Amino acid sequence: MPNMGKWLMIMGSMLFLLGLVWQLIGKLPGDIVIRKGHTTFYFPIITCIVISVVMSLLFYIIGRFK
Repeated sequence: MPNMGKWLMIMGSMLFLLGLVWQLIGKLPGDIVIRKGHTTFYFPIITCIVISVVMSLLFYIIGRFK
């Protein structure tokens, strides 16, 4: 467990960078936005796929070092 602090700092830094990029990009092309009257439906399908791929790669890399 001596490396737990290091891993938490790395994960926190990655989440910070992800949040920063998300703020700059806003939404990805392919995300579904439907506006009717005063109602807006937003389904970030491409964003979900990108997050899934990134998280899968991250967990794969972490699993390789264990």
